[in-house]
Amino acid sequence: MLYIVATPIGNLEDITLRAISALSNADLILAEDTRITRTLLERYNIKKGVISYHQHSALQKINRIISLLKEGKTLALVSDAGTPGINDPGNFLIMKALEALPDLKIVPIPGPNAAVAALSISGFPSDQFVYLGFPPHKKGRQTFFKNIGGIEKTIVFYESKYRIFKTLEELKKNSTVGERKIMVARELTKQFETIYRGTVDEVSAKLSQDNVLGEFVVVIAPTNY
Repeated sequence: MLYIVATPIGNLEDITLRAISALSNADLILAEDTRITRTLLERYNIKKGVISYHQHSALQKINRIISLLKEGKTLALVSDAGTPGINDPGNFLIMKALEALPDLKIVPIPGPNAAVAALSISGFPSDQFVYLGFPPHKKGRQTFFKNIGGIEKTIVFYESKYRIFKTLEELKKNSTVGERKIMVARELTKQFETIYRGTVDEVSAKLSQDNVLGEFVVVIAPTNY
């Protein structure tokens, strides 16, 4: 069995009883960063072995994980924060595991997700939205922001502290996006959680007055909202 376990995106109290149970009952835990995961496990007194699995893991590591599943081990996959498989390599591991073990039982343990958390407080329509992950750092970045202009629904994507102002500039330059309302969420569920609302210009001005730390979720209102 393979558990896909959502873990807190910041505040360690944002974990479900079912997630604690799954982690406690697993034979091994697969973690993006073992140090981050051990902090969570120590908080809830979960004493389990932890092995790394991340986007740079070699096929040899994946084969080792599949071998453990073939032996009948129960494994739990977690990411550094949020729901595995969403903007991380968990989906690739699941694909390879199912190729080797078509009848493998994969159990989702739902929980936190930064994009959904931000969307829930945006005030923008959420019956339909487009999630875009992180914009490309270099190649494809201009195309990414050009394509945003053609999306009329609510848009949600992530950005880092290193590129948030460049991203706001790109949005401002896009004539079909620059005047739309946006919300930028910083450090969701953490001590310095901050929400910025307004036009791109207004949000950029507010953000420039603060210490830009952490990761950001950008939510753009639909056209004509």
